[in-house]
Amino acid sequence: MPPQDLELVRGTFDLIVLKALSWGPMHGLGVLRWIEQTTDHQLQIEEGALYPALHRLEQKRWLSAEWSLTEQNRRAKYYRLTERGRKQLAAEVSRWSRYTAAMSRILAAQGA
Repeated sequence: MPPQDLELVRGTFDLIVLKALSWGPMHGLGVLRWIEQTTDHQLQIEEGALYPALHRLEQKRWLSAEWSLTEQNRRAKYYRLTERGRKQLAAEVSRWSRYTAAMSRILAAQGA
């Protein structure tokens, strides 16, 4: 039986988008491709979920955006992390690391 795509854990999408943009400015399709390539296509994000998230993060001032041309000479909106976004990313990574460490202890538990 082939493995099924993983579903996002609630509350992790912002962290994933912030991490993708930590490597430099990207347009929305670039963010989608980065997520798919980095997870070996285990996570499939719909454009209908990504663009509202990008706009929400921009409203929180975690991202800034500007229009530019892609490598194919098409107009696209490029998103970049702001200083506030970098601080949020660091806070989210710390919280997620603590959470996964706690879950690892639970899953490795041998008994009561």
